[in-house]
Amino acid sequence: MNIESTLERIYSMHQFHIKLGLERIEKLLAYLGNPERDFQSIHIAGSNGKGSTASFISSILIEAGYKTGLYTSPHLQKFNERIRINSSTVPDEFIIEFIKELDHFIRKEEPSFFEITTALAFKYFSEMKIDVGVIETGLGGRLDATNTLSPLCSVITTISDEHSNILGKEINKITAEKAGIIKRDGNTFVGLLNDEASNVIRETCSQLNSNLFELRDFTRRMKKSVSLEIDDEQFNIYKTPLAGYHQFINATLAILTVRITFSKIDNTTIFAGIDRVITNSGLRCRFEYISEKPKIILDAAHNVESVQAFAESFDEVSGKCEKKSLIFGAMKDKDVKQMLGIIAHYFDQIYLTTSHYERAMPVIQLKKIAEDLGLNTHVHHNPVDIISEFLEKKSDDCLVVLGSIYLLGEILNGLETKIS
Repeated sequence: MNIESTLERIYSMHQFHIKLGLERIEKLLAYLGNPERDFQSIHIAGSNGKGSTASFISSILIEAGYKTGLYTSPHLQKFNERIRINSSTVPDEFIIEFIKELDHFIRKEEPSFFEITTALAFKYFSEMKIDVGVIETGLGGRLDATNTLSPLCSVITTISDEHSNILGKEINKITAEKAGIIKRDGNTFVGLLNDEASNVIRETCSQLNSNLFELRDFTRRMKKSVSLEIDDEQFNIYKTPLAGYHQFINATLAILTVRITFSKIDNTTIFAGIDRVITNSGLRCRFEYISEKPKIILDAAHNVESVQAFAESFDEVSGKCEKKSLIFGAMKDKDVKQMLGIIAHYFDQIYLTTSHYERAMPVIQLKKIAEDLGLNTHVHHNPVDIISEFLEKKSDDCLVVLGSIYLLGEILNGLETKIS
């Protein structure tokens, strides 16, 4: 087997679709010798900000000298990005050998894509003897494959109604699923939640005797900064390598989590971790400029809440642009009508496109939603061509690529192929 055929085998497990429940992953991990027990971990759930918060936490721990594993999803360009130790991704050879060894188990038990990927991450972290793993849930929390951990602490970033077709249609039901990662007698850190979600978290923590740290109790939010106060210490966040005010919130949640959980990490190290988050984690497409003149911005805003956060950041820079264009694509289960309603008025021209991912919304459906909103849009099946032509202008125009990370990954791969 080579890496291409190995990844084809892993991707073929998508045919088993989402399998909520812990029985299969527990059986798989037991088969592997329970590697999840070999390292300490921080477990992160939430609708938005999981990847950024996980990356901030991981980066701080790396700067503090911990051998740190980071497990996130989905990947942008290459599968290996999902599993990192410090700044390095899991090597192809480990993936190949892992799937070879599990061939019989896979044929017999048919684990899902996410279950096999989670087991791969845990096995790699175990064999590489990491100190701490920063682990992001895939979907929900309670029945997520990652919820086989016994973490140092649990972190919940935000709650919105995405994946309501699977987790439930009411915020309290969705919150209850995310709150499933909270552990008895542990520590729980939560971001800025609405009152309904907060009440569910508080009740869960009370039932499980978990110490609850709510970010709202430790922060003061100003127009262009966030101040975090822990005991007699104060952290002022007014800039991070990831653009947008919402990243100040993600950064302060990461600092709160690390400062309480690893009290010996000093402030200089914490700020070094914040400053080096992109280098240490490989995180991309969070209001990322891939060109300054003309301006081209990539952002993986994939639901209503993250599109709103993008709009707030874009509002600050859009005035410097002459003509503003948008390339947009989303998943089938997203509230595209509301997403387009939030951002459409910022742009002079909107291109609708899609990715090759099975859950991507077809452009004909996107076009119908746009027409219902009264928007004049263009369908384009090869957004790489739009970007390539745009790059040749060297103008003061601005082009934004927004939506599914699967779409952004395909575009980046396409651009690299075109350049090479």
